[in-house]
Amino acid sequence: MGAAPSSTLKPKDCPMSHDAYARAQKTTALPRDAEYKAFAEATRKLLTVADEGREDLKQLIEAVHLNRSLWTALASDCADAHNKLPTETRALIISLARWVSLYSSDVMRKKESVEPLIDVNRIIMDGLAGKTAAP
Repeated sequence: MGAAPSSTLKPKDCPMSHDAYARAQKTTALPRDAEYKAFAEATRKLLTVADEGREDLKQLIEAVHLNRSLWTALASDCADAHNKLPTETRALIISLARWVSLYSSDVMRKKESVEPLIDVNRIIMDGLAGKTAAP
């Protein structure tokens, strides 16, 4: 008879070994970086619509939906009582999210420009990147 199988697992036998976990930690973005990347992606899609026009309806819908979903998630996070941002900042973000939602409807129904959405996103991205507004 052969040797009994070993009952101890080696790191390579585990899908999430210590080494894999350490690598995952290194590649996990800080929340601020993740938010910046999310805004960058939504803004990139809106810029594509601004550059290419409204003819590609699917592209327009996807860009506006992604942006609105991002703002909705941000507002939901700000509405959470455990959010550590100052109350006034949270209220302002929720107010902006409401504006984004309403204006997004105007983009779709009244064919308003996506440029104001891009502008607001860029301001938020500048804040996330630590840039300050010029006086």
